[in-house]
Amino acid sequence: MTINQLPGSYNIIGNNQDIEGASYKGVLDLSLDQNNRVVAKWLINNNQQQFGTGFFKDNILVVNFNYQGEDDSIYKGVAVYKCISKDILDGFWSEKHGNPLFLGQERCFRIGTNNQLVN
Repeated sequence: MTINQLPGSYNIIGNNQDIEGASYKGVLDLSLDQNNRVVAKWLINNNQQQFGTGFFKDNILVVNFNYQGEDDSIYKGVAVYKCISKDILDGFWSEKHGNPLFLGQERCFRIGTNNQLVN
């Protein structure tokens, strides 16, 4: 896979970084900037926007992200995705102040395809 195959919109399903592992859904939009760095924008549960920038090598996408929480604090973290195919990303993430005993998980499916990730 090449970096130029990454841009697009993906439906996401995930679990939070805590003991409950609450699930969520959303959309991840990936694009490239003028320096071929990855620009990411998430919309989680139709109300929380998150933003990030990252890089891609050997079918691994790494994105540093941030968002403003309900308490108006800025939260930061990193997400790492393995590119299963040009249409499926399988990843995990961690926030700086999240529970260090857990990792969040996220699976992304390019919108407009019928792909599914099988465990």
